[in-house]
Amino acid sequence: MRVTTRLLCLGAVVLLAVAGQTGPAGARELPDDYVVSRDPGILPEGITVARDGTMYVSSDGTGRLFRGHVGESRLRPFAARGIDGRAKTLGVHTDARGHVYSVGGASLTVHDRSGRLLAGRSAEAGPLGAADLNDLVITNDAVYVTDWANPVIHRAELHGGRLGPLRPWLDIRSASPQFPAQYWLLNGIVADRTGRTLLVASNGTEAVWRVDVGTKEVEQVRLGDQSFGADGMVLHGRTLYAVLNYGAPNGVYVAELSEDLRSGTVRHQITGERFDLPTTLARYGCRLYVVNSQLDDPPGRPPYTVSAIPDPMCR
Repeated sequence: MRVTTRLLCLGAVVLLAVAGQTGPAGARELPDDYVVSRDPGILPEGITVARDGTMYVSSDGTGRLFRGHVGESRLRPFAARGIDGRAKTLGVHTDARGHVYSVGGASLTVHDRSGRLLAGRSAEAGPLGAADLNDLVITNDAVYVTDWANPVIHRAELHGGRLGPLRPWLDIRSASPQFPAQYWLLNGIVADRTGRTLLVASNGTEAVWRVDVGTKEVEQVRLGDQSFGADGMVLHGRTLYAVLNYGAPNGVYVAELSEDLRSGTVRHQITGERFDLPTTLARYGCRLYVVNSQLDDPPGRPPYTVSAIPDPMCR
């Protein structure tokens, strides 16, 4: 989940009204803003919220991870051992056991809740050079990882919780061979409940691509005429939540997809000055948690924050 230097147009736009929150996350008062860190240069980038409400946020500026809870407004450093040499950490997600998967540079790591390193894998170089891993999704039998520097999706098999080698799995240029390889700029990646379909965001093509895991067939998701070069994404059933920061006003866009995930309609656009170059989001209960990266003006200005907004699709 990375933004390019072309994403830096932060015009004043209208904040669309959304419905008030309901459901589990709205059962008690929760903070509207979360402080990831007050240390200089953190530049938060990725986020995930585990089933118990534990929140993890990654740092593009330092490679560190931070941990907190949706019920508390302040996060603290997460002592993830074995990533000291990683200059940046981007995508971060948790599995059903609460293990923390994160990527940065050419490395994929897995930690338990105490910060103990359970596994570490390195990605091979791609057709354009060294891997620059961006985001990941965990399915029942594999971890899929996007590469910002190469038009490649990497895959590591999961067997009984054990992580296999991380290997190149799909060169996505097959979907549009005429498009320059260096400008695919793969970002967010999500999977449906079965793990048989992936959705992959590409800043360069300003589109989301549907990948059939069994056949490796790739096709563009039809989302109307506007640019939809998403950064981070969340897929909940047939609802796609995406952060856009290039080719459209910065903010959260919510699309209702067809049953086969081949097309959809954008139902909500939530933009406004509250966001500070958002990169990605997490969904928990009836709220969306949006990272304010400040990557348009590094090293930014502390505090570095996450903004919580109501989920407009929550009934």
